Amino acid sequence: MKISRRHFGFGFAALGLSACNGAVSPASGNTSNVGLPDDLRPIPNAGYDAWVAAFRARARAAGLSDATLASGFRGAGYLPGVVTRDRNQTEFKRSLEDYLAIAASDERVSKGRAAFARYQSTLNALEDRFGIDAEVITAIWGLESFYGERRGDVPVISATSTLAYDGRRGEFFEKQLVAALKILQNGDITAARMTGSWAGAMGHTQFIPTSYQSFAVDFTGDGRRDIWSDDPSDALASTAAYLARNGWTRGMRWGGEVGTNAPAGNIIQPQAGGPRFAVTGNFRAIKRYNNSDAYAIGVGHLADRIGGAGPLRGSFPPDEYGLTKDERVALQERLTAKGFDTDGTDGVIGPNTRSAISAYQTSRGLPATGNPSLELLRDLG
Repeated sequence: MKISRRHFGFGFAALGLSACNGAVSPASGNTSNVGLPDDLRPIPNAGYDAWVAAFRARARAAGLSDATLASGFRGAGYLPGVVTRDRNQTEFKRSLEDYLAIAASDERVSKGRAAFARYQSTLNALEDRFGIDAEVITAIWGLESFYGERRGDVPVISATSTLAYDGRRGEFFEKQLVAALKILQNGDITAARMTGSWAGAMGHTQFIPTSYQSFAVDFTGDGRRDIWSDDPSDALASTAAYLARNGWTRGMRWGGEVGTNAPAGNIIQPQAGGPRFAVTGNFRAIKRYNNSDAYAIGVGHLADRIGGAGPLRGSFPPDEYGLTKDERVALQERLTAKGFDTDGTDGVIGPNTRSAISAYQTSRGLPATGNPSLELLRDLG
């Protein structure tokens, strides 16, 4: 199954499926480039400087003041790593089983239940006001930024201006840059605190600047729509507002696994041989946040788990290497026990597991393919 994504890959950064967040350290009002990789720090670029000089006239015509431009671009600059990441984006080909192993991992479920309990009064108030299930709001928060732990530390003005200058999607990113500067001009945030992913997605639930302009909510009543704050209230409210204005029906479930008291709806089976799901109009509303069946199922299933439901009952078929999830987990456990750390035993064969396999194969004088197999599992004992 091919998992598609929107311009910013919402949800995939927090899952470790993309590189949207240049830094993985928690964002808590970071006001410097400390902790960022070298390629996400500004470097001199005469072409970029000339582009910014020309952009200022267009920005003034769009209603931006000289004071806003001055504060917005103070310390901003060309980020080479943003361009590299943008050009290296690929569409992921992961099974739904792998996606859900990460999206609804034991850690994400336990953290989600803790986050739900911590902010239950706020979440219940949002459900009352917007009609969005509190667990669904929490699940989106969990997929987008791991409940606020991975909000991104890349300066948004630098990121969006770099991508606008680069030109591959210049018109789109110039709109995001103008929107970001208008957010500054409105006083919702300072330029130093306006951080996000390498592509400009911001805050606890990763809003792009134009979506922020359309849907962000000042739920706390302090006069600012602060989706960057350690307090997630405004960000969670903004997500609820987004869904409410994009087709969500109050009181309707998103769907569920067929055979487990799922609501009536259209039947989909995203992975051949895997579980089937009955989905409703609210499933399609979630897809307005990220147009991917896997993402919407991930949100819905994680929401159910946060609410106390158990894992999926249906099984998935063996993977392309003939291994079931249990066998992949056993492979990871045995590699790690022998000193070839896979950095987790979730049954997902990612880069770390492949590196561990290659290292083990090399140690045994075997071709370093990095591919799992039943033979390798048996060889590991």
